[in-house]
Amino acid sequence: MALTCRQAVPARRRVTILGSTGSIGCNTLDLLERRPEAYSVEALTANRNVALLAEQARRVKPRTAVIADPQKYASLKEYLDGSGLTAAAGAQALVEAARQPADWVMAAIVGAAGLAPTLAAIQRGAVIALANKECLISAGPVMTAEIKKHGATLLPVDSEHNAIFQVFDFDRVDAIDRIVLTASGGPFLRHDKAAIAKATPEQAVAHPNWKMGAKISVDSATLMNKGLEVIEAAHLFPIPHERIEVVVHPQSVVHSLVGYIDGSLLAQLGPLDMRVPIAYTLGWPDRMHAPTQRIDLADIGQLTFETPDTDRFPALSIARQALRTGAGAPTIMSAANEVAVDAFLAGRTGFLDIVRVVEGALDKVPHLPLDNLEDVADLDAQARATANEIIEQT
Repeated sequence: MALTCRQAVPARRRVTILGSTGSIGCNTLDLLERRPEAYSVEALTANRNVALLAEQARRVKPRTAVIADPQKYASLKEYLDGSGLTAAAGAQALVEAARQPADWVMAAIVGAAGLAPTLAAIQRGAVIALANKECLISAGPVMTAEIKKHGATLLPVDSEHNAIFQVFDFDRVDAIDRIVLTASGGPFLRHDKAAIAKATPEQAVAHPNWKMGAKISVDSATLMNKGLEVIEAAHLFPIPHERIEVVVHPQSVVHSLVGYIDGSLLAQLGPLDMRVPIAYTLGWPDRMHAPTQRIDLADIGQLTFETPDTDRFPALSIARQALRTGAGAPTIMSAANEVAVDAFLAGRTGFLDIVRVVEGALDKVPHLPLDNLEDVADLDAQARATANEIIEQT
């Protein structure tokens, strides 16, 4: 995988943000607007938040602004009237935006919807800052093959994988013993099974440390997010998946660690601010200044670590089993989880039903191999249909 391909960096880097109105996209724009002499914007895309997309576009003047929902196209055109900016809408327009000649692409579209545009950017050989973990989960073999084929560079934005990337010696992989992903434990870390069973969407999205979108917040509450990250790490880093560990670290100061064969354990620490990993990828291979709070270790005082409780949070074990099974198992798991989380947020299922739906889909849908994007789309559709059937039968 071309994770560390040292591409030439232009004097003024052209940037596209796929998913500019989410938290990752907004944080990326915050950094870009502080350095207008170093960056220009090719394209911005959003799902439905047309007002914010138009506001962003008027500020940074991209060549194209794309709204994924076709029904929002007229509104976007109206918002941008007189600006001279190009508006577009629909799934194909997202792909076309990714194909524009940007040097660096932030892939921050949530869920499987981000797969096709991310792949389009990869096929241009661009530098991809990957904030959409579902792309690697659902289409890992396809994506990694395309990265190698087109000489693209993939830089992880997730705070955990970005932390590993910063301290992982790719030139001496044989000296690495293990990698350790940290998990906050989510809002239900100290809850017993009875309390977890009664969890509401409002409680599940109230992450104790990070301000994130609803889907990833629920994934953090179930610990599915950490399971997805284990699979993502297996694709990103050349180390056997058996040597990818998870430890609960409620303070979320140590973002992850890399262990070496001499017993050294190197950690990356940072504030609770996604602008840190975004800045690392935006400036890579150099570092850029970020207006983030500096850590005061004496003020923090204590950092604690504990083993994940897979009895109360079985999603982590389910994800590890999907990784061991291979083929399309992670695709099925990711798709079913998206459906189950959406149902939970809509009040159609309970919190514990999320894992039950995922397990049911993994049992019922064949774990077919994945050779191309069409295979991924077909299996994803089967998994979603099956997950919805399970929910309807509840």
